[in-house]
Amino acid sequence: MDKYKITVFTPTYNRQRFLKRLYESLCTQTYSDFEWLIVDDGSTDSTEEYIKKLIKSCDKFTINYIKQPNGGKHRAINKGIHMAKGELFLIVDSDDYLTNQALEKVVYWENTLKNEKVKFSGISGLRVKETGELIGTTFNGMYKDTTYIERTKYGITGDKSEVFYTEVMRKYPFPEFEGEKFLTEAVVWNRMAVDGYLMRWTNEPFYICEYREDGLTHQGQEKNKNNFEGFTLWCKEWLEYTNSWILKCKIIGLYTWTGRNKGMSYKALEDKLQVNRILQIGLYMMTHLYKGIQYIKSCLNKLRRKNEHTFENANLD
Repeated sequence: MDKYKITVFTPTYNRQRFLKRLYESLCTQTYSDFEWLIVDDGSTDSTEEYIKKLIKSCDKFTINYIKQPNGGKHRAINKGIHMAKGELFLIVDSDDYLTNQALEKVVYWENTLKNEKVKFSGISGLRVKETGELIGTTFNGMYKDTTYIERTKYGITGDKSEVFYTEVMRKYPFPEFEGEKFLTEAVVWNRMAVDGYLMRWTNEPFYICEYREDGLTHQGQEKNKNNFEGFTLWCKEWLEYTNSWILKCKIIGLYTWTGRNKGMSYKALEDKLQVNRILQIGLYMMTHLYKGIQYIKSCLNKLRRKNEHTFENANLD
């Protein structure tokens, strides 16, 4: 029997300075049947001291805190799923926070599933920036029922605020590779989809976020290169799941480009991904050209902004 309706789960690593805002957003929730579960992934800042102070002073909800050796967000999620006491599991990163009615809306939408809950892995809301700008794209209407893999057919792209049934999550632990500290969450979400689990996607904003330069979403290609076994797993499984040759070509090109930047031979990459070497080389060249064009565009945009700034200052003088 679940003790709470919702576990708000926060994996954190050296983010003490941002936790106050998340905590305050939990204090202002219009729904109260939840726990805040924090897995500290080996922080070396004052996170532990700060959370222990909150535990002593907070009288609005239960805070549970666990510290483990640094192993990456996916290992923290595995730990959190094991410790969670809520029926629903909502991941909120330590430098993000929730809208005031987020948990109330989560429960509302979960209740709309009624007798069909067994078909669903959970429900999802939108992520927005502090400016109100939507992360990714969405559809017209109130909700869509589809899998994580099929969602793009309905115009649902980018990061969303997924809320999963805890028992479903426990069936799909994140694979762990020795020496690697990152694995995209899409590996698990895709596996749920392949097994037929639907998600009820809504247009309710649950989650407010800011993508920071030192965050996981900004580490880009380096995290794929440094966590190559996990990246290989994601690529291999996507190639099995998708029927889109355009997407297959993008994945093979990105994989080969990443592996070559890591210093791997075409033969080694061919053996790992089980893809024709000639195709790999061709797609690698196309990806290399695309990356070069993107870099040039980025440099030109920076130069344009610099010139605009110089022009504005000259006019002020």
